[in-house]
Amino acid sequence: MPSFYQKTILVTGGAGFLGSHLCDRLLGEGHKVLSLDNFHTGSRLNHLHHADNPDFSLIEADVADPLPHLQVDEIYHLACPASPPHYQESPVSTLRTCLLGAINVLDLAVRTGARVMLASTSEVYGDPLVHPQPEDYFGNVNSFGERACYDEGKRAAEALFHAYAREKGADIRIVRIFNTYGPRMQPDDGRVVSNFVVEALQDQPITIYGDGSQTRSFCYVDDLIEGFVRLMASDVRTPVNLGNPGEFTMTELAALVVAMTGSRSPISYLPLPADDPRRRQPDISKAERLLGWKPTVSLEAGLGPTIAHFRKAVVPSTASAPLPDDLPPFSVAAE
Repeated sequence: MPSFYQKTILVTGGAGFLGSHLCDRLLGEGHKVLSLDNFHTGSRLNHLHHADNPDFSLIEADVADPLPHLQVDEIYHLACPASPPHYQESPVSTLRTCLLGAINVLDLAVRTGARVMLASTSEVYGDPLVHPQPEDYFGNVNSFGERACYDEGKRAAEALFHAYAREKGADIRIVRIFNTYGPRMQPDDGRVVSNFVVEALQDQPITIYGDGSQTRSFCYVDDLIEGFVRLMASDVRTPVNLGNPGEFTMTELAALVVAMTGSRSPISYLPLPADDPRRRQPDISKAERLLGWKPTVSLEAGLGPTIAHFRKAVVPSTASAPLPDDLPPFSVAAE
């Protein structure tokens, strides 16, 4: 009997920043991977290197619409705009993705018997009154604020996952992701690492909202994907924080980015947006205890390849060949 079982795994939002790295990992382990994306924030270029891989299929579809008739063993549900500019530009669409997307992947999981993981977020904690944030903290979320479409959408998605587990026996996993960065982030995605690096590379003022004392904890993408895979393979059905507990102020991050890019950028201060969390740091003791997981990549080590990625994206070489607008067609695997 073979020691390895090749699974068929669906990754919704598979052409996005995190999704594409997850597809790389799963394909590298020998599985068949179906990447489903509507390319609202994802890019076909993130899958260019898999165009000739017979174990890879790309499905252009919106997870909020009825899904293709697929037969899968596992589902990683990542599909949703994750940066404030993207999810705030269309709050109704964001909520639709959070709610209908969760229902659709859960229905598919129940029908096929697939294990399904929800990529939730540290935003479920809102502007936290408890620090660092453990999984049993219920959060401090403004249901009517500018960020509510995402914060409450993910909270509702978690509730749907628990409801399907109780009522329909869905085999669920839930990960709460704290700030993650790395190659393939979009230059205009509005997250703090990409904002600072892009501004620094162009010697533009680095924009800090507030006085710079607010904090975030930054997890490199490879560490996060390792956590995803470990959680999916575990028996843990309750939410698990994944993130790097190293806490940095925005001023500290800006100074590090300026130093590592050799930038001449000054610092510009603007008012803090409404409901922007002032402190964010994960309590990862549950992940350490139950998954044997903890991050291994320091902020400085992770910023190196991240800056290199943005150098190519923001300051392209005039000798570089243009990238194609469209990739060759991919197959669509169906039941």
